[in-house]
Amino acid sequence: MTAIPSFTGDANPYGGGDPYADYRTADFPFTHHADLADRRLGAGVIAANDEFFAQRENLLVPERAEFDPEHFGHKGKIMDGWETRRRRGSSADHPWPTAEDHDWALIRLGAPGVIRGIVVDTAHFRGNYPQAVSVEGASVPGSPSPEELLSGDVKWTTLVPRTPVGGHAANGFEVAVEQRFTHLRLGQHPDGGIARLRVYGEVAPDPAWLAALGTFDVVALENGGRVEDASDLFYSPATNTIQPGRSRKMDDGWETRRRRDRGNDWIAYRLVAQSEIRAVEIDTAYLKGNSAGWASVSVKDGEDGDWVEILPRTRLQPDTNHRFVLPAPAVGTHARVDIYPDGGISRLRLHGSLTETGAARLTARHQELGG
Repeated sequence: MTAIPSFTGDANPYGGGDPYADYRTADFPFTHHADLADRRLGAGVIAANDEFFAQRENLLVPERAEFDPEHFGHKGKIMDGWETRRRRGSSADHPWPTAEDHDWALIRLGAPGVIRGIVVDTAHFRGNYPQAVSVEGASVPGSPSPEELLSGDVKWTTLVPRTPVGGHAANGFEVAVEQRFTHLRLGQHPDGGIARLRVYGEVAPDPAWLAALGTFDVVALENGGRVEDASDLFYSPATNTIQPGRSRKMDDGWETRRRRDRGNDWIAYRLVAQSEIRAVEIDTAYLKGNSAGWASVSVKDGEDGDWVEILPRTRLQPDTNHRFVLPAPAVGTHARVDIYPDGGISRLRLHGSLTETGAARLTARHQELGG
């Protein structure tokens, strides 16, 4: 069921003014996890059976959907989402679609992982949203084509059964399937439009790939690292600091509000597994008048371990990538960056490799998840 059953059904027609004024949403309990369908991780909508009115790729645009009431094209109203044509029955005597008729889109997750929750967002689809949606997941190695995924040889697992949804609403679904997935099949019954798809979960990397790399970023989101907590999320999410690549604009990093006390801001991370860290990067790209003044990095081994400082409080420069080779390798399962007194950083990189214990635990977890 949708997390908010009252969302189900039509929204009011657009009456002017702020198009989000009557948008229905909620604080879902799973949205603190990373979006596995983030384009920055390499996610993509690789196929759809129909995209007559609006392109399937809009589903994964990171920004919220926009609405321009005057924007029409040769095929009709231009919507910021994925929208299919209206389905019809087989004859004048049976003009209605059958109960089995539906449209579908195939999504490749940017990073394989365990899915904790899904949001099917129908923003601005008020009278043209689907009656119901469904989501299935599959785990397929390599880079399968749409034809291979639809061949009948792939096992699909139901994550969200066919469920009624509401128009102009964030329809949220908790997922309780403890498996690793690489692809999704989104269905809308019988037709209609969906603005955005968000897939929240925990990255579950391939241990064989990380072993082949040898040295890699052990806190990177795409490798299985994640943010556990942060002191301040006022301007941007802390998860930005472990996204792939360098920041491309100021809000692609992590920035805190201005402190007026004698404290400092920080982010706590969980590494992919127990690792040996040998080098650190702290990037302040695009943070110029608001970069952190100083930063330190600490690690601990295990939930109950003690924090050990591996990079002492060090002066940072604005809009600069800072690199530090550690005098000795540091072993840990968790990391923490402290910035002084406030401001922001764009990326944190912790370069190293898995310990034997870390590699064994990661491999065991991979097998538990069906990898």
